[in-house]
Amino acid sequence: MSSTPSLREQQHPLICQLADCIEAVWHKHLDLSPYNLPAELGYVEGRLEGEKLIIENRCYQSTQFRKMHLELARVGNMLDILHCVMFPRPEYDIPMFGCDLVGGRGQISAAIADLSPVNLERILPDGYNSALGNLTKFNFSQPRELPEWGNIFSDFCLFIRPASPEEETMFLTQVQSFLEIHCTQAIASSPVAPEKVASIRAGQYNYCSKQQQNDKTRRVLEKAFGIDWAENYMTTVLFDLP
Repeated sequence: MSSTPSLREQQHPLICQLADCIEAVWHKHLDLSPYNLPAELGYVEGRLEGEKLIIENRCYQSTQFRKMHLELARVGNMLDILHCVMFPRPEYDIPMFGCDLVGGRGQISAAIADLSPVNLERILPDGYNSALGNLTKFNFSQPRELPEWGNIFSDFCLFIRPASPEEETMFLTQVQSFLEIHCTQAIASSPVAPEKVASIRAGQYNYCSKQQQNDKTRRVLEKAFGIDWAENYMTTVLFDLP
């Protein structure tokens, strides 16, 4: 009997590789338990400009992370998307890991990954700064401009259009390094004093509200499912607030 290939196996190879890599690093380092999304939002099908749209969500939680969200989406043969965010619990002063891949017709057009600080000073913790500073510096031929709301990102943010299979591999390597650093630093960190929780919460709120300004994501969801559904999905699945 032939089994139906999973969504990631139908997507661009870099998306499949990165999705596998993210989950492997999570399972290696963190004590995972399921994070329950509303049942109807785990797997969603719709239509966009006559093409079938599929969204598949996987969510976990751990001691340090309130929610780790991996979303894969596909529109016909036109568009492949990977979206991942790790939301720390506000008792931990650690950055937000975010990563997105967008591709179409066999080519990745946008690849972004970052560990974004959420404290008011917009500074990464020392352990992160030194570990990230020690990573191999890759040169990508097609760096991309951050959006206007992109002041939430760190100096280590990687935003490129990979121009070759070699650059795709370099991006994958760098994201894996970000994740390894993030998980090991998170495990080693201690909860903050209760009076610091409010400012961390505010930093996460700022991150989520800026990300919700991503018009491209919102427009795709509105076209496929309507304005109310898109708003609900943006604020309860993609960038919900603690």
